[in-house]
Amino acid sequence: MTAVLPDTHTVRPPTKDDAEAVFDLVAAANTAVIGFADYTLDDMIDELTDPGFEPETDGWLVFDGNRLVGYGSVFGKGDHHQLAIDVITADPAVMGYLLGEITRRSREIADAFGHSSVLLDIGVYRADEFRAAWLAENGFTSGTTYHRMRIDHHGPVDAPEVPAGITVLRGAPDDASRRTAQGVLNASFAGQFGFSPRSYEEWHAAHENQSTFEWSQITLLDLDGRTVAFRECTDQYVEDENCTYIGRLGVVPEARGRGLATFLLGDQFALDAAAGRTGTILHVDTNNPTPALDLYLSVGMTASLVIDVWQLEVEA
Repeated sequence: MTAVLPDTHTVRPPTKDDAEAVFDLVAAANTAVIGFADYTLDDMIDELTDPGFEPETDGWLVFDGNRLVGYGSVFGKGDHHQLAIDVITADPAVMGYLLGEITRRSREIADAFGHSSVLLDIGVYRADEFRAAWLAENGFTSGTTYHRMRIDHHGPVDAPEVPAGITVLRGAPDDASRRTAQGVLNASFAGQFGFSPRSYEEWHAAHENQSTFEWSQITLLDLDGRTVAFRECTDQYVEDENCTYIGRLGVVPEARGRGLATFLLGDQFALDAAAGRTGTILHVDTNNPTPALDLYLSVGMTASLVIDVWQLEVEA
């Protein structure tokens, strides 16, 4: 997976000052495929400044003269066994170069964390047939498929009744409540595709860096004095679509079947409608071991976008 760039091309790591140029590159690539940017400048700044991202070693900008023509990145969480990667360029030669650099760096990460191999994940819009074919030609295989689910609000939405025995706790203002939220996250998402548990410190730092997130956007549900469910929202889609994003919604296994996820969805819909939001958005893994997709369909959400995750195992 090595490729040589033309003599006119240069490469360097990205910095925060490059955010606007990289955003323009990403927005143009997305618009060419799905008709809109599906990204904001704040998203790009958050990505480049994430505490878990090391731009000097894990990011690449490719220039043809003074023009940015490619961006690549690799990002790991927790034990770094699964690495999220991105390759943004319209030039196959630059694609090959970036993938070569990413796989080289991935081997270094595998060695540093004591893994015999690591798994690379990259999300590709279903409509991007060119990138999908290119990934397949370079050894990637299909991992799973995510649907972006959305519901639009055309007026007030009635708040659902709180399930019997449940206490609703809004916001995570202190260390104790944030640790509780992360504990429910880990318990409810254990074993699901692409989920890598993180240390509390790593998880907390990433949230503190996210410009579209506030700790008040976490909601916890207590049952008999124990927190058993949570919802985490952000403003990721407010700027471009005026929609709240439910980034995570989870119920611990022993509390499932009580309608808690349905309540958390309906509660957020009511809050969003009251706030004047156009709609509410979330993503769901269609191969989720829980019946999450059926749940979202049952409350009126529909798929607005399909994203396939492609994977490549890289040996150390």
